[in-house]
Amino acid sequence: MAGGSFAPTGVAKERAHQYQGRLTPYVIVACIVAAVGGSLFGYDIGISGGVTSMDGFLKKFFKTVYKNKTHARENNYCKYDNQGLAAFTSSLYLAGLVASFVASPVTRNYGRRGSIICGGVSFLVGATLNASAENLAMLLLGRIMLGVGIGFGNQAIPLYLSEIAPTHLRGALNMMFQLATTLGIFTANMINYGTQKLEPWGWRLSLGLALVPAAAMTVGGIFLPETPNSLIERGCKDEGRKVLERIRGTKNVSAEFQDMMDASEFANAIKHPFRNILERRNRPQLVMAIFMPTFQILTGINSILFYAPVLFQSMGFGGNAALYSSALTGAVLVTSTLLSIAAVDKLGRRVLLITGGIQMIVCQVIVAVILGIKLGDNQELSKGFSVLVVAVICLFVIAFGYSWGPLGWTVPSEIFPLETRSAGQSITVSVNLLFTFIIAQSFLSLLCALKFGIFLFFAGWITIMTVFVYLFLPETKGIPIEEMILMWRKHWFWKRIMPEEYPEADDSVSVRQNNSTV
Repeated sequence: MAGGSFAPTGVAKERAHQYQGRLTPYVIVACIVAAVGGSLFGYDIGISGGVTSMDGFLKKFFKTVYKNKTHARENNYCKYDNQGLAAFTSSLYLAGLVASFVASPVTRNYGRRGSIICGGVSFLVGATLNASAENLAMLLLGRIMLGVGIGFGNQAIPLYLSEIAPTHLRGALNMMFQLATTLGIFTANMINYGTQKLEPWGWRLSLGLALVPAAAMTVGGIFLPETPNSLIERGCKDEGRKVLERIRGTKNVSAEFQDMMDASEFANAIKHPFRNILERRNRPQLVMAIFMPTFQILTGINSILFYAPVLFQSMGFGGNAALYSSALTGAVLVTSTLLSIAAVDKLGRRVLLITGGIQMIVCQVIVAVILGIKLGDNQELSKGFSVLVVAVICLFVIAFGYSWGPLGWTVPSEIFPLETRSAGQSITVSVNLLFTFIIAQSFLSLLCALKFGIFLFFAGWITIMTVFVYLFLPETKGIPIEEMILMWRKHWFWKRIMPEEYPEADDSVSVRQNNSTV
């Protein structure tokens, strides 16, 4: 029944204790290949800030910004304030926002692999255009194609990882996406550190090297297995069971397969997932799909990662020191993401999100105080305070790396029932890219207007999101992806929102089980 059905969502029985299987080499390889798409997202975040501080790039496309840069003493906070330069960074995310809505039906109707391959091809085209750009129009077109790749990749990859991973390791394997993102950021920072010495063409090399992970994502997508959830949803039940047995390393997958079959029956009854996702029974997941990516961006992390070289130069660091400092933050982000992978399925999502939030608040306030007292419009930080600022920013990045960085993607990708999963992930991606676009486009102006207060601005938002997690996000650790609906019915707040569960739900599942054995 489309749209207006009041049937229970997802499965109605808990079978998690019956799940069998182990982590197989097949799953490890598939997760590594799929997560390469995250490295492209990270590479772009890291590469943009470095390229936009290179003299050769600014001379060719943004002469006004280059002129302001040479008069650095005029105002530390405003010398990079240029909407055209901001558009270079932010146009990608606006294109990704639009593409994510196109990617949703593709992901649902043609599988997760189809979207991954589409994303890889778009990245290849975008990277080629950027590396060979001769004018601003060509440069922005390349960015738009990269945005299309991000829309498809970020839509499909977190879903792919959540669906293919065993329940007890879903958090860690899903974080392969974020780990690849952080490795992409670190790699981009190191490449920028080298190419900034290759004037005036080093920026072309920085942008063009995105072809390497784009090719890996495209070719890898061709050889990846489709997820059993997607195969069953599209009617390929026998093939879905075979893939499930292969990735779990056992023939005893009946309980998990039955959950997928039940979820598929509900999913196939829903013809309009975007309309269905607005219904009351999907309210908790919809709220999380909107607020988790919004809060992830409002930590301020993208501002630091986008514009790390620019930000450090604004604080009075020299050009080389700025790129070196941003490379350091990239390395720290990789390390902290590894910590999160090790801890997420042991400590749970809530502990990491709340602890990370408190640490980020403290760091943002400390940086704001130092800059407010020691850095005026025309001054430079002393060496000692410069080192202290970098150290505190690294502590901030560590906190983000083990909390909101990976979990901002992991939690939304694992909470939706099958019938609204693609639509839910599309909303998550589009909201993430919308706020990424807003922050990318406005950050340089905000930095100019608020000065050191920009860090207090983000600290305020982190306070709000930490309270939100404490009150409204239930723990999802160890809960099978097809049984998440049962979790919301037990939460102190969401059980008031969820509609009454019909008593015949269990019977209907039993009937389907009996029919499946006939």
